[in-house]
Amino acid sequence: MIENINWYPGHMKKTRELIRENLKAVDAVIEIVDSRIPVSSRNPVIDELIAGKRRIVVLGKADLADAEETAKWKERISQEKSVVRVLDLNLQSGENIKKLLKVLEEEQDRRNAEKSIKRPLRIMIVGVPNVGKSSLINRLTGRRSALTGDKPGVTKGKQWLTLSNGMQLLDTPGILWPKFEDPDVGLNLAFCGSIKDDILGVQDLGFELIRVLGEAYPGLLMERYKLDEISDQPIENMDNIALKRGFIMSGKRIDYERTGRTVLDEFRGGKIGRITLEHVK
Repeated sequence: MIENINWYPGHMKKTRELIRENLKAVDAVIEIVDSRIPVSSRNPVIDELIAGKRRIVVLGKADLADAEETAKWKERISQEKSVVRVLDLNLQSGENIKKLLKVLEEEQDRRNAEKSIKRPLRIMIVGVPNVGKSSLINRLTGRRSALTGDKPGVTKGKQWLTLSNGMQLLDTPGILWPKFEDPDVGLNLAFCGSIKDDILGVQDLGFELIRVLGEAYPGLLMERYKLDEISDQPIENMDNIALKRGFIMSGKRIDYERTGRTVLDEFRGGKIGRITLEHVK
């Protein structure tokens, strides 16, 4: 099993400072979390930075996660003291965006009632890399205001945007933290694309994902790759997936690189099924 992830780049420190410097200027924070990994995708550094600010938690990529598990996580997270509301969103279709806008309008009304000087609500959006911040911004603004991509690191610096209702939105680059106490956290983030694939390598990462899915979702793995059975040895499952897909090189050698890439891409795209890797305990 992969145990050590050495990945922390310099721009993460700059993002941390950017959030700290701009926090006083905002009224509320939208924290985007990956519905498939609701624990691993919640950065403890963000908790420290935005302590005391009113927080709206968005469970993004909900269309890729197990709906029953997402409902449980909504209930759990909504009990946190600083959390105003928890919403699950399909950022591709825009489902529930109107509900989020309504929550923001309620926050605007609350601010107007409490402050003598009236001005548009200012919101900061935070989250780990590749969690869907830019997609959410584009939905909120109704135009392509932010670059999107399926790899971490698309947003490079802060940008203030104005919504159609006059509210101001501050986008920030994705931020991770220097050390993962639990190696499973690093793996979960890598599975979902929040850590660049070349840090761990798609062959090793694909193997680890096959191991996890073989234990947690054997039926979906069998169905997607037309396997006759699931072995308790992940390498055998990886070999069988490669054979079923015809990922064989010269000399009848298995192309583990292509197999790993395929399983990662199909997991991230929801082709294997609706999967949640972390469950409410």
